Amino acid sequence: MSTPDATGPNLSVNLCGIKLGNPTVLASGALGMTRALIQRVARSGAGAATIKSVTVRPRQGHNNPTVIAYEAGMLNAVGYSNPGADEAGREFADIDRLSIPVLASVVGEDAGEFAAAAERLMPCGFAGLEIPLSCPHTPGYGTLAGHGTPEATEQITRAVRAVTDRPLFVKLSPNVPGISELALAAIEGGADGICAVNTLGPGMIINVEAREPVLGFKMGGVSGPALRPVAVRCVYDVATALRRHGCEAPIIGIGGISTGRHALEMMMAGASAVGVGTAVYSRGIEVFGKITQELRQLCRRLSINSLDEARGAALQ
Repeated sequence: MSTPDATGPNLSVNLCGIKLGNPTVLASGALGMTRALIQRVARSGAGAATIKSVTVRPRQGHNNPTVIAYEAGMLNAVGYSNPGADEAGREFADIDRLSIPVLASVVGEDAGEFAAAAERLMPCGFAGLEIPLSCPHTPGYGTLAGHGTPEATEQITRAVRAVTDRPLFVKLSPNVPGISELALAAIEGGADGICAVNTLGPGMIINVEAREPVLGFKMGGVSGPALRPVAVRCVYDVATALRRHGCEAPIIGIGGISTGRHALEMMMAGASAVGVGTAVYSRGIEVFGKITQELRQLCRRLSINSLDEARGAALQ
């Protein structure tokens, strides 16, 4: 794990007892389906990493192509392709031996499946757990399964809380009109923190020569620069709601983070750490170290001595 610069600002973060040397976290879905990839992310300077989401049983996911870059970011519709919880458990056995903390990510069609997947992965030594309730493009999951309501959010969170005592983060959708209500429902269900946000949309790009949508599933979630202003607003709204209710739950801000300035902006909106996904493709896997160095330089210039000073600075 990278350590704070003794001569500069303190960039370390504590997420519900999970200690990060810097606030960058590999977002779920970008990489992270193998132990070797997580090790590469650690060597590239990430403060923590999240594995690709796992279901109880293996899933093939959507047909290719599943990802496309465009001028404002990326569109993806992978469809939760994964080898299932049992195989993932073997792949990530003793994951706590890595140099950075690693979060598991599990999904299901109902509360029981979420809990079952979580229960199978927790013995691996994951530092914490993410449960996405917010995928916009996979039938049976996320917003297409009705998980983006306060009632479903609390129910699923409570079911997962019953099978683990590890820090639990609920990943929310930017597509809902009341994201603050979902955050409060997650906390009521036993979540320790919030991930905000998942991809936007779904959106569509059409190949005009072929006269058909580019993605195999036709539509997919929007990530990258196009998502960032929406994600910042969502983090701001969630942080404001949590503070009004006297809740200190941390937020991992996700959506279009590719520079140190983006990271600081997200933290000033109320995030404690930042998820990095699409930028892995636009700036390379070394993006974690690049963001951290840029953030350190920016904090020096703005006389910010620790990220605690910056977190929530823009909130009224």
